Amino acid sequence: MCIRPVMKYAGPVFAHAQPDTLYDLQIVQNKFCWRAADAPWYVRNSVLHQDLELLAISKFMKYVSERFFDIANSHPNQLLVSVVSYEPPPPHHFCRRPRNVLLDPPDDLAVEVEKLKELNKMSIE
Repeated sequence: MCIRPVMKYAGPVFAHAQPDTLYDLQIVQNKFCWRAADAPWYVRNSVLHQDLELLAISKFMKYVSERFFDIANSHPNQLLVSVVSYEPPPPHHFCRRPRNVLLDPPDDLAVEVEKLKELNKMSIE
């Protein structure tokens, strides 16, 4: 899908984005899924994401951010390592750091897709 290459490098940057902005991106991704699959109106977004094997924006951001911090943590440049290895501030702190995205709870769509995956695993076994 065309969103993946752009988002791959933007993950840590989008950790600073307002939740409304990520929600707007999720709407765009949902519309893309509907058009790509030519789905009827009654098909849920979670079913489309599962069938297209596409992560929700919030889950994808967590995955990309986690990967970014893992790579940066083992980077040969010690300045980069020192910037990455910090303790995140408390959740009520006004300054949102990139690593805080790893602590965010999953959104409703991501939870619903995970439930569908578990149901499919149970039905296969």
